Amino acid sequence: MAQYSWTFDAPTGTYKNNAISRKLYTAAVEDSVFMDHVRPVEGYGRKMGENVTLTRIRRLTEPTSASLTEGERIPEDNFTIALSTITPGELGRSVPYTSLAEDFSKYDIENPIQGELRKQMRLVLDKLIADAFQGALVKYAVTGVASNNIATTGTFGTAATANMNTWHLEQIADYLYDTLLCPPVSGDDYVGIFRTLAIRGIMSDPAWEEWHKYTDPSAKFNSEAGRWENIRLIKTNHNNALAKVGTSSVLGEGVVFGADAVAMAEVLTPELRASVPADFGRSKAVAWYGIVGFDEVWPTANAGEARIVHVGST
Repeated sequence: MAQYSWTFDAPTGTYKNNAISRKLYTAAVEDSVFMDHVRPVEGYGRKMGENVTLTRIRRLTEPTSASLTEGERIPEDNFTIALSTITPGELGRSVPYTSLAEDFSKYDIENPIQGELRKQMRLVLDKLIADAFQGALVKYAVTGVASNNIATTGTFGTAATANMNTWHLEQIADYLYDTLLCPPVSGDDYVGIFRTLAIRGIMSDPAWEEWHKYTDPSAKFNSEAGRWENIRLIKTNHNNALAKVGTSSVLGEGVVFGADAVAMAEVLTPELRASVPADFGRSKAVAWYGIVGFDEVWPTANAGEARIVHVGST
């Protein structure tokens, strides 16, 4: 027997349960990791012009011999200075809302809006910095388990047909150190930021697993790629920053770099702003806004100057 008898309190229409949760749930966003690896241009800021010029000293040529002969002048070398420019621009987005929405809503509207704008701002900046890193002239395409294609023209020479592994990290480390003469970021370490797919390829390599079996058994359990051949590995899932590329999206895109890779020209640090209420306080908005720009410090592929290897595909 039914324990309850139901009666209707309205002749037609939809019956609704209007209870609402006390907790406000928000969607997750991708990781942003690039901001930690840029440095602001010292001495540049507000009221200092619409761009900033970076002054770079080119290396002196190593002579075949520096021996001197009595009575002859010491040979002279040219001291060369190169320049590049970063032009910052305005960035921002806003979310409008009304005082009526505030009055009707169970939740505080402004705080969630501010939280989502902060996330959006972080991702936008992450993408801009990633674009600056990917502007590097040195392009590395993975063409097999133990084969590659390296181009120095700013364009990949071929499509990637395999994913990253430890062999490729070793080749990139050697290229940065021995060919480009690139100084490390910290100590002896370069930094490699890769899409998760590439990190998975590295950690699935038997050489990586065998090494960590004895040196750091918890690395696999904790999903920590750590370092390999003096490259400190960092992963990201931000698709707009680093994508899955190559044949059948086989490769996780990435960049490996040394010191002074990308600089930031900052006129106004990105910040949240509330608009002045309009229409007698009925119309409101919150925005994030800033004036910044990012670019390579050494936009060349010359030995002693280039600082970034971009791993990807045509």
